[in-house]
Amino acid sequence: MSRRKYKLDTTDTIVVDGKTLYRIIALVAIGTRVAVGDKGGYIETESNLSHSGDAWVCGDAWVYRNACVYGNAWVYGDACVYGDAWVSGNARVYGDACVSGNARVYGDACVYENACVYGDAWVSGNACVSGNADYFCVQSFGSNGRTTTFFREKDGWRVNCGCFDGTVEQFRKKIKSTHGNSLIAQEYLLIADLMELRTKR
Repeated sequence: MSRRKYKLDTTDTIVVDGKTLYRIIALVAIGTRVAVGDKGGYIETESNLSHSGDAWVCGDAWVYRNACVYGNAWVYGDACVYGDAWVSGNARVYGDACVSGNARVYGDACVYENACVYGDAWVSGNACVSGNADYFCVQSFGSNGRTTTFFREKDGWRVNCGCFDGTVEQFRKKIKSTHGNSLIAQEYLLIADLMELRTKR
């Protein structure tokens, strides 16, 4: 069993969407930034924040419902993570950012300022999403009607679709090799063209 790295403070609570959230208090040092006794942010239950790894919620951030923060991920500032969303790896969610629905933020990705990542969007790698113009989602297209997410990285744009994760050019090559010149391939390629056009505005 992993160490218990925090406890819920039942004397410091807030109510969000009808759910009672509890301030957390560190029971152990977490990395170099959290000391024993430091207060963190608010979570609904211990299933919202893993006791393993260096994941942490601090400031006035909220994590609730079935959302989970784990690995070495941090959620802080006034950020909120809820629904069935996951934040993992070395990801950071902060500022007034919101991650909700079935969204996934992982790898070294950052979601911050007023950005909202929701639905079935996946943001990964070195992506930096600071506003809604930093990522786009297209739903119900392709072979399985899945969500295709285009998001800004430090050195360009990246695509996540099903088990594919790569650059826009790699996405085009993968579509052509998998679907040839079919209508499905044409749909995906038009989406790639549209997203590239949209990023130039």
